Amino acid sequence: MRTTHLRRTGGSLLALGVAATLVACSTGGPGTATDGGDATGASSSGPRLAVSSEGRVTVLDGETLETVGEFDSEEFTRLNPAGDGRHVMVTTSEGFQVLDTAAGSSSEPALTDLVFDADTAGHVVRHGGKTILYADGTSDTTVFESADLTDAVTDGELPAIETVEGVEAHHGVSVVLEDGTFLTTVGDSDGRTGIEVRDADGAVVAQSDECPGVHGEGTAADEAVVFGCEDGALVYHDGTITKLASPSQPYGRMGNAWVSETSPIVVGDHKDDPDAEGYLLHAVTLIDTAADTLDVVDLPEGVEYTFRGVARGPGDLAYLIGTDGAVHVLDPATGELTDSWPVVAPWEGPAEWQDAHPAIVVAGDVGYVTEPATNSVHAVDLTTGEVLSSRGLDVTPNEVAVATAD
Repeated sequence: MRTTHLRRTGGSLLALGVAATLVACSTGGPGTATDGGDATGASSSGPRLAVSSEGRVTVLDGETLETVGEFDSEEFTRLNPAGDGRHVMVTTSEGFQVLDTAAGSSSEPALTDLVFDADTAGHVVRHGGKTILYADGTSDTTVFESADLTDAVTDGELPAIETVEGVEAHHGVSVVLEDGTFLTTVGDSDGRTGIEVRDADGAVVAQSDECPGVHGEGTAADEAVVFGCEDGALVYHDGTITKLASPSQPYGRMGNAWVSETSPIVVGDHKDDPDAEGYLLHAVTLIDTAADTLDVVDLPEGVEYTFRGVARGPGDLAYLIGTDGAVHVLDPATGELTDSWPVVAPWEGPAEWQDAHPAIVVAGDVGYVTEPATNSVHAVDLTTGEVLSSRGLDVTPNEVAVATAD
């Protein structure tokens, strides 16, 4: 196996100020909404939904789906929960910009001027009370305590961070476990090969180069971490890396993982044809991190999905928005679809992965499903299948993230 060393910057926390950067395209300061649309600034003690569209980020009330804030942004942005239940990371050309959804508070949403600088901002990981940001352009990892973000934003500055410097830039991801163990992908401009694991002092404790095209991660019960490969997956648990081969050989790619930290079973996507056009998938990967098994389950004919179309929810079940327009309930323990509820009209896959197409995110027992074809968002009770509310927008929803007010 090949070893690639990371440089850890002393393990100390760096006081920030240098990373606070104004994003030129942002016109909304703290507590400011644009004049367009039907922004109300209404307060809510429940969840908030952040929705990206071309040149805009919109914040919706999680119960009524009414618009409570709209902010100018870049043409295409990605959205990820920040880990504290209130804020969302908006991925821009400058880095990770902090969106305050005001979930669970009496204040109004704000697209703040606070930015975690990153050269080609990529994955956002939340685990063990920490938020982990990865910069593809440098392979640097930024780590901070998720709970520190609210006070930091109130003070107008970013929280203290730890920076783990990378070696060779690549589209990667890092994870930090509760005991300080640091896991990160290994790769360069020619490709990605595997992962490296370091203890809290920075010493290499495990490594593997048996994961071609490594992409995506997820942390399941008992801090078992899964990374997807083009021929299966890697599982790290209790100091050991295990390679699980896909039954589809030589190519059986898993690139995204949907996890519950109370379940040992990881639900992943599955692609068995490297030359397939488009982004629709017809099977899922099920990884039991306790038994070290990997299985692939085909979905019924006519049910396909994309990387935006799966989420974990009540009962540790998986919920999938299919091209038939239904939300399908998948039991990870059996691989069976136990229920299906029509929510949106049937849809076709995107021509490019960035293109708007249906997505699902979950807060408690409620799933939020976007419907770009009708510029709508729907709230679904995931215990009954009832559509609780629907709301038309004056923009086409693309990416979506939920702030739960936890």
